[in-house]
Amino acid sequence: MFTSLSDRLTQTFRNLKRKGTVTESDLNSTIRDIRMALLDADVALPVVKEFTGRIRERGLGAEVHQALNPAQQIVKIVNEELVAILGGQTRRLNLAKNPPTVIMLAGLQGSGKTTFAGKLGRMLADQGHTPMLVAADLQRPNAVTQLEVVGERAGVPVFAPERGNIFGHDATLESGEGTRSFGDPVDVAVDGVEEARRKNHDVVIIDTAGRLAVDVDLMRQAHDIRVETSAHEVLFVIDAMIGQAAVDTAKAFADGVGITGTVLSKLDGDARGGAALSVATVTGQPILFASTGEGVKDVELFHPDRMASRILDMGDVLTLIEQAEKAFDQAQAKEMTRKFLSDEDFTFDDFLEQMSAIKRMGSLKQMLGMMPGMQGMKAQLDSLDEREFDRVEAMVRSMTPLERGHPKILNGSRRARVARGSGVSVGEVNQLIERFGEAQKMMRQLKKGGGMPGMPGMPGMGGAGGGAKKGKQQQRKKGKSGNPAKRAQQEREAAAKEQAARERSLESAFGGGAAGLEDDPGQGNDLSGLKLPPGFEKYLDGGKG
Repeated sequence: MFTSLSDRLTQTFRNLKRKGTVTESDLNSTIRDIRMALLDADVALPVVKEFTGRIRERGLGAEVHQALNPAQQIVKIVNEELVAILGGQTRRLNLAKNPPTVIMLAGLQGSGKTTFAGKLGRMLADQGHTPMLVAADLQRPNAVTQLEVVGERAGVPVFAPERGNIFGHDATLESGEGTRSFGDPVDVAVDGVEEARRKNHDVVIIDTAGRLAVDVDLMRQAHDIRVETSAHEVLFVIDAMIGQAAVDTAKAFADGVGITGTVLSKLDGDARGGAALSVATVTGQPILFASTGEGVKDVELFHPDRMASRILDMGDVLTLIEQAEKAFDQAQAKEMTRKFLSDEDFTFDDFLEQMSAIKRMGSLKQMLGMMPGMQGMKAQLDSLDEREFDRVEAMVRSMTPLERGHPKILNGSRRARVARGSGVSVGEVNQLIERFGEAQKMMRQLKKGGGMPGMPGMPGMGGAGGGAKKGKQQQRKKGKSGNPAKRAQQEREAAAKEQAARERSLESAFGGGAAGLEDDPGQGNDLSGLKLPPGFEKYLDGGKG
């Protein structure tokens, strides 16, 4: 979504960081570039003026001039102000103390309300709630049927006493203007809340009708549903691709209905994304959720700080960690740890398990896009063919269980059979087996505590932070003593060092705690001096607290 904006801001800051000092002229030039980038991204003009005004005010202040690195300080200011216009802090749903919690969805036709209703229901069900969807859109052709299909895919029940507009006719009012519903949506919404109370559903999600443009009838109907159902949350669903039109639409709904939050749909599109940067400031209400795809699980809680980091090409590592925690099975992780410690080889069965976990995390392109600095590799990301996963899986599944556990027995005839079974060439099978052999070597290197091959700064490797300084010779390895007792002592010490190195490698590979640190609280676990991203501390405390 924010590719164009991110590219321009990244280039602006790259030019700024080359300067040792930042003058007022440099600041004005940077602000001008930021203003043009935001306007090109369809951000509302009042929001752009307010945003650049705050950057100028803080940029000319003492916090920049007294900073050790003024250019980095300006980037920090832009990041903080970007978080502010995106809503400031993460806001979650306010659930009622006395169920059911009534959530009403409002917005224009085609903004994605019905699809989001199913996604929200699935998300709440996964969190242990018992949601129910209410089909109160009786005007759009087959809207009730669509909600029933979405509810079935999400595994959430749907309350639909009225069938609505099933023939696709446009029923006009007596005045000849606008459209009317096939039934009373207000009664349906009220009955839906009562039905949820009778059947002990703790959340009710009401899907209301939209229009092709804002009109009086739409506002009156939405307002009546909110009043009659005493909705606890009114979420305004807006298409993130509509640009400047988002401002007028958001203001109309905020004034006419009274919204409590916003949902951005179609955030996975290739539009410029001005709506996302405008709607929170214009409405004064936070963005709660972002819809990132067509699947029922393609929705996420909106974090302003993480979205700002993505826009500024700083990555979104916290979201990546959360997705990995959901995708990777704890039992599989323990089994991999056991194999690692018992010197068992990494097999194709383990490879399949790891690959399926990565696929459960979602799109590989989206995951790689969350890594810091990936905007510079946009061409490589665009050329990435995610169907390669399916081809690799087909090749592995064409092997027998014996071949998966012992790849060395794959001779020429066996490889030809695998190629025929998976519909690929023998050369592709050879490449897979060669790459797998390299992966096995890497795992063996980790077991010995030697670090990952080719990764500077890892244990046992030269490079940044990992090897000896230039110009200094490495110490020679001591030879074995001729004294049998002394030689035995040397061998015991070497074995102990190797075991300690393996445990350190295990910690970095599987996220485990270093052996011995838990018993001695004074060693190695003081993280007070580290500068961590907001919210990162919970991943370093072993799940405590």
